[in-house]
Amino acid sequence: MIFHLTDPATWAASQAAGEHTSSTTGVSLAEEGFIHCSTAAQWPATVVRFYADTPELLLLHIDETLLAAPVVYEQLGGAPEPFPHVYGPIPVAAVVEVQRIR
Repeated sequence: MIFHLTDPATWAASQAAGEHTSSTTGVSLAEEGFIHCSTAAQWPATVVRFYADTPELLLLHIDETLLAAPVVYEQLGGAPEPFPHVYGPIPVAAVVEVQRIR
């Protein structure tokens, strides 16, 4: 299981489209080349570090076995450890749970 943070409006648009293509806040998969994700141990620190000012936040629980796109664990840009990156769209069907963080 990997995890992705997003806002309710972006997730609603993804549901309508049948796939999630937002890499991170305001940045698309097409722009970044991959979708930022976290492990179960990483996502709480990611919320604090990058989403402190986001008033509404959802945590998508993604079943990696339901992805067609590759998942690559990479340590980029001075990150303290490797993070999972999805190199393609995330089908809505691969999101097995949506948890409201705030």
